[in-house]
Amino acid sequence: MPIFEYHCNACKTNFEVLQRTNDTKKPLKCPNCGTQDTKKRFSAFAALGTEKETVKDSAT
Repeated sequence: MPIFEYHCNACKTNFEVLQRTNDTKKPLKCPNCGTQDTKKRFSAFAALGTEKETVKDSAT
């Protein structure tokens, strides 16, 4: 399951949630204040592996 980042519009807290992709449209409660006034944030992703492996894979 991927980790999604959210922002609470009420208390301005950023938090992460481990959830299924299908569940991302359900309202989420802020762990800090409990409101459902939250918004999904865009976040960077991580690529695993070394630079050497990445170069090798892209050359083939």
